[in-house]
Amino acid sequence: MVFNLKKNKTSEEIQLDPNKMPNHVAVIMDGNGRWAKKRHLPRIAGHKTGMDTVKTVTMAASDLGIKVLTLYAFSTENWKRPETEVNYLMSLPGTFFDKFVPELIEKNVKVNVMGYIDQLPNETKIAVRKAIEDTKNNTGMILNFALNYGGRAEIVTAMQEIAADATKGKIDVADITDKTIDRYLMTANLAPYNDPELLIRTSGEERISNFLLWQIAYSELVFTDTLWPDFSEDALKDAIFNYQKRDRRFGGIKE
Repeated sequence: MVFNLKKNKTSEEIQLDPNKMPNHVAVIMDGNGRWAKKRHLPRIAGHKTGMDTVKTVTMAASDLGIKVLTLYAFSTENWKRPETEVNYLMSLPGTFFDKFVPELIEKNVKVNVMGYIDQLPNETKIAVRKAIEDTKNNTGMILNFALNYGGRAEIVTAMQEIAADATKGKIDVADITDKTIDRYLMTANLAPYNDPELLIRTSGEERISNFLLWQIAYSELVFTDTLWPDFSEDALKDAIFNYQKRDRRFGGIKE
């Protein structure tokens, strides 16, 4: 089911059911550029403020007991953007993790990054791998960044690896199931929370943009007009509140 949030409720209006909390929430963080444009600022100002929103939402999600928070940070298509903007976006992981990792450790949050990491600039790879290493012993929420990630590319890569293993006799083609494919996708290490129950997209756009195409087969979709830099703890709670009102039947019928 798709639901568009036109106006966020305040904390006083939102009463969440702790027994219906989604284990995995995924977010398409959209609207940084438009946020900046509305304020007559350069696009990178929107990305900088959006980085602060990542911190706010991460802490809120951890406090709510969410097990995995996946954030779409940079897609395989985002390389088409102007070079100055791409360079700035590639510098953000280093800046973000330098400031934020101590707080993540304090919150017991574990960093995970999925995507084609080897294709990133060297400094970005170093920042990403250091954050993963520094938080590897944390046992709380997983903060999962999709960085240089694309859903179709992920599926193609998984199919190539499955075909290679089948050729080597490691897999019997007749035995390939949904679970087999799950094990070859980039979300495999998030098990048992591979698939998000809730997908949120900010900024009013209503499309998936090549994000987690396999994993969101039965996700509840929430679109909000709020631009990502303005997305708040209350906005997250409002999206979860609407998720909790959904009748999730997975193709069946509830008597």
